[in-house]
Amino acid sequence: MTAPLDEDLTRLAALHGVAVSYNPSPDRVVEASRTAVTRALAALGVDAATPEATRAALAAADRERAARLLPPTLVGWTGEPAPEALAALPDGTRLRVETEQGETRTSAEGLPPGVHTLTATTPDGRTGRAHLVVAPPRLPAPGTRCWGLLVQLYSLLSRRSWGMGDLGDLAELTAWAGRTLGAGFVQVNPLHAAVPGAPTDPSPYRPSSRRFPDPVHLRVEDVPEFAYVADPARARSLLERAALLRDTVLAKGALIDRDAVWELKREALELVAAVPLGPGRRAAYCDFLAREGRSLEDHATWYALAEVHGPDWHTWPEPLRDPRSAETARARSALMDRVDLHSRLAWLTDTQLTAAQRTAREAGMAVGIVHDLAVGVHPGGADAWAQQEYFAAGMSVGAPPDAFNARGQDWGLPPWRPDRLAASGYAPYRRLLRALFRHTGALRIDHVMGLFRLWWVPQGEPPTEGTYVRYDAEAMLAVLVLEASRAGAVVIGEDLGTVEPGVREALRERGVLGTSVLWFERDWDGDGRPLPPDAWRSDCLATATTHDLPSTAARLTGEHVELRDRLGLLTRPLAEERAEAAADTGEWLEVLTRLGLLDGAGGGGDTASEEAEIQAVHRFLLRTPARMVGVWLPDGVGDRRPQNLPGTWDQYPNWRLPIADADGRPVTLEDLASSPRVHALLEVLRADGGPAPEEAADGS
Repeated sequence: MTAPLDEDLTRLAALHGVAVSYNPSPDRVVEASRTAVTRALAALGVDAATPEATRAALAAADRERAARLLPPTLVGWTGEPAPEALAALPDGTRLRVETEQGETRTSAEGLPPGVHTLTATTPDGRTGRAHLVVAPPRLPAPGTRCWGLLVQLYSLLSRRSWGMGDLGDLAELTAWAGRTLGAGFVQVNPLHAAVPGAPTDPSPYRPSSRRFPDPVHLRVEDVPEFAYVADPARARSLLERAALLRDTVLAKGALIDRDAVWELKREALELVAAVPLGPGRRAAYCDFLAREGRSLEDHATWYALAEVHGPDWHTWPEPLRDPRSAETARARSALMDRVDLHSRLAWLTDTQLTAAQRTAREAGMAVGIVHDLAVGVHPGGADAWAQQEYFAAGMSVGAPPDAFNARGQDWGLPPWRPDRLAASGYAPYRRLLRALFRHTGALRIDHVMGLFRLWWVPQGEPPTEGTYVRYDAEAMLAVLVLEASRAGAVVIGEDLGTVEPGVREALRERGVLGTSVLWFERDWDGDGRPLPPDAWRSDCLATATTHDLPSTAARLTGEHVELRDRLGLLTRPLAEERAEAAADTGEWLEVLTRLGLLDGAGGGGDTASEEAEIQAVHRFLLRTPARMVGVWLPDGVGDRRPQNLPGTWDQYPNWRLPIADADGRPVTLEDLASSPRVHALLEVLRADGGPAPEEAADGS
């Protein structure tokens, strides 16, 4: 058992938001180790390595708090009382607020939404400055209840894509689903820029940058300059090679090869970049450069330097590890052609993302495209290099041990430093959100609990040696609500799994929707039976599955258990796993039968066809008051394979599978659009996915 921490270290940790214990279950407390606490404090710039250092740091923290007039960032909500810190100022304190809109005011009351600068001066001449984030009190819910499709974009190949799904395919899907079926949205995986490599990490959840999208998603033929490349024969050759690459996936059953796709697209885009832009296009590109400023310059510089020195900036010559060094400036100048190329690629991808969202809205979608924000970034990538001052050096984000994983998890993502975020007025977070909201109707936030706290794991230590570090959740939420409201966008938080008390309530109060997956919705506080549809929460996106879970067909048939058995992942005998899975599924099929949702199935779940059962599952989702209902697109063709099987690396082709039918044959976008089985499932949504029940309309 871990020895209790001394009082000084416990108090110092509390002052900096570092937890000294955690609750893996409501009735159990686990003490954090001294290593976890001191390493987390060190990453925050606080020395607690010895008792003497701890006492000195505690004294310094006390002095700083006593001298500080205001915290670095304050939060105000329109229509709500002013921040408590202002009420605690001495009588006679003068306030000066320089608003984001360029006004100067002498009161913090009635300010417009924005991030303002507040200065307080006390009668004795002390002065304090703070960022003041003012946000609307709540995000509006989607105007009407809607349903939509969930898909991993790379898996959606058409007869025009180059071996993996692209933004042209996304636009086609939204146009078809919106115009023909009345869908309200399409949710995709993170489209963040990847770390280049051989091979590239295929996971969209460990990107080089969350700030800019990946040009591998470009539809090359849709770039206007592609028609004017100087070597048409070479362009035709690239198209022929792309067709062969596509056919190896669609006709020969090969896995999606992101690196091969990028090699072809990179060659094509090099040709495109050599074509001079016309006056209008040049003006648009210059506007993009001006709007993105130093963030884009840093991003493009990292990619140019990575071509020379490799994709991990920690291994670069030491002067280049500093994005602000004179040597980096000279290298940027010497590589200006490559910097311009990567800037151009970011612009082209941004324009196609914008076009896809415009297509979705023109097709009648109430929301349009739902983008996904990953938890963090690769430690060797562009964001970690350009924004090093905001990341906690020597730490990684993960998850503590729990009932599902006794060893805990280390995701290999450096966490943001909460102190540096607050000192900047959450500037990098604001820039990130603003960029994502420019071309989306809604944003899904992976592991939304990370707005409140994250499990920090010291590098070189197992995940069991981690501890939680808190963020200012009110400030994180205020910035999120501010930027989403400016864009008129919906926010969906992925809040599956263990969630600390109060988190879901805080998210709901500010209008952030949650995520509810059918198989997990049980009466956990009662008898554990499936939760009836009218007991579901309304403020959520309701689905039957996700990219990390078995498809609905696999769960109904038990194929997910067989897959884990083939890969040696079961921790109990196969017969026990089969029996438990069958009992779980059987309970849900009984509920569907009792509610009369297995229409035309000829009886209960034991005789109903797989297709009818999948339709019944989605009829159930429509019986709930959920504001948004999502259909995993591969469920439309009975795909058995998960896109990602957590806990595996090379045992399973995570993130590399095209959508396929029940027999594993790849299915194109064109096939999906003409599939009777897909239409039969989506007709269920089209017929029954109208306005939510009355209780969902009032925000209850």
